[in-house]
Amino acid sequence: MSENKNNEKVWFITGASKGMGLVLVKLLLSKGNKVAATSRNAEDLKTKITEHTEHFLPLQVDLTSDDSVKSAVKQTVEHFGNLDVVVNNAGYALVGSIEELTDKEFRQALDVNLFGTVNVIRAAAPYLRKQRSGHIINISSAGGYVAMANIGSYHASKFAIVGITEALALEMKALGVKATVLLPGSFRTSFLEEGSLNSIEHRIEEYNSEQTFAGMSARAGTQPGDPDKLAAELIRLGESENPPVHLILGPDSYQWIMDKRAAEQKEFEAYKEITLSTDFD
Repeated sequence: MSENKNNEKVWFITGASKGMGLVLVKLLLSKGNKVAATSRNAEDLKTKITEHTEHFLPLQVDLTSDDSVKSAVKQTVEHFGNLDVVVNNAGYALVGSIEELTDKEFRQALDVNLFGTVNVIRAAAPYLRKQRSGHIINISSAGGYVAMANIGSYHASKFAIVGITEALALEMKALGVKATVLLPGSFRTSFLEEGSLNSIEHRIEEYNSEQTFAGMSARAGTQPGDPDKLAAELIRLGESENPPVHLILGPDSYQWIMDKRAAEQKEFEAYKEITLSTDFD
């Protein structure tokens, strides 16, 4: 299997029935790419994407099932004959403090946001490794570097995706396979709406997590980021011969991350004497 021309790439995209995933799929198809798109409901994909269907493969996939993911990737390669770019886009935010979250709620969030991504990477890697080409793009968030209260399970997954991508880039570089983690800020998609932004079952008054949920929900439809521009940049990233390992998208994301790093540097320096005092004398 050899890598296709830029405008004929085969893309595999998770979480494609709404939000950023849907915008990306439509733009890719309009540019002549071939797209395998996953959702928990394949019929939903067929309803929303009715053009360029000869280049479109809708797949019903349970990302938390290793077998389901492997089957989807295999179907993609068998259908299109190749696999070039993998985009791990699926995920949701669960609003609740660490203490409030039940074991089931926390694990379900990690199953989708983190282990779903890992399942896709492991399923796609053998094909990309064999062909000595390809690009895995994992969508994290500004929340993969900067944490806020009451969405700890989301940060746990998004911080982990940054680390996983950094390791993956090192592991697969010699094999000709590229890896990038995307760090978008607030884009005007459906992410802050029901289904992508979920509440928990039990609240503890002191944490004010209900207020966090209400505040995030209220910002739906007012986010500064243009999803069409994000999708266009993502496509350019997938076509790049020398892509970065990290790509921040959005002025808000850039500012949050830079401010966090400056604050960290100040804290590290304040405790430098202790830090450097722990080796054997």
